[in-house]
Amino acid sequence: MSPDGGAVLRAEELLRQRFTGDLGSDVALAPFTTFRVGGPAALYAEPAGEEDLRALAEAVDASGLPVTVIGKGSNLLVSDRGFPGIVVRLGKGFRWSRVEGSRVEAGAAMPLPALAGVASSAGLGGLEFGVAIPGSVGGAVRMNAGAHGRAVADVLESAEVYSLHSGERTTRSASQLGFRYRGSDVEPDAIVVSARLSLEPRSAEDIRREMEEAREWRRRTQPLAEPNCGSVFVNPPGDHAARLIEDAGGKELSVGGARVAEKHANFIVTSEGAQAADVLELIGKVQDLVAARFDVRLETEVRLVGDFDPAPA
Repeated sequence: MSPDGGAVLRAEELLRQRFTGDLGSDVALAPFTTFRVGGPAALYAEPAGEEDLRALAEAVDASGLPVTVIGKGSNLLVSDRGFPGIVVRLGKGFRWSRVEGSRVEAGAAMPLPALAGVASSAGLGGLEFGVAIPGSVGGAVRMNAGAHGRAVADVLESAEVYSLHSGERTTRSASQLGFRYRGSDVEPDAIVVSARLSLEPRSAEDIRREMEEAREWRRRTQPLAEPNCGSVFVNPPGDHAARLIEDAGGKELSVGGARVAEKHANFIVTSEGAQAADVLELIGKVQDLVAARFDVRLETEVRLVGDFDPAPA
């Protein structure tokens, strides 16, 4: 689907009148993703504060353009054709944190590993797993990010969510967010703007040990030196996607500039010249291989942004 030029111009004109953050048209999205592939956004907006969110909501309403929200760009695959609407990425005004007793609050642009460090410095445990997840707080809430048997749903008390459809900001408790394995009910056109976590006092030694174990596990098991989006497939009940892929011979698969990582079979890495279409085709090949060998159809964890044809199951 091509962007509606008139709608893009209307939205940009409205935003230019009052938007204070970074704003641009036909902005390449690849540099904002950990895969380092994908086309441009028709409009790219980086709101600096609450007023910019209101301006965005009005522009979305007036133009009818589709909107998508990205954080640190992990867990995303952007189409080579880009995104035909407004891509929103929260700016520095949403990168903050504070500690109140055993609770930690943070803006959605705060990197989750950095927030794990804030909690550690305050002697609060429960977020140690976050040091191994290279995403933002907002993205972690939206995707219920987790590692080492723990997830955001285990520590989240509430989140502030701004709807670009209604222009309203609401506080949602963890029970209202519909958390599930690597997912939530946060709407596609809604922005998580902050989160409040409930943690518990813990010895500094125990916190440091668990965080270092998480860092070491990540260094040992993941292809950190190559562009990737993190885990591509959801682990099926009682099993691991990586095991199924490896046992089916999936580590031998590649398409164009994308290949299954040697270090971890549930990771796809890209090289220079890779395209999003290469990654998507490789995802399908892995699914077909595992289905033929084990009669299990792996579900994708990665979020697709833009138009793909065909999309994986």
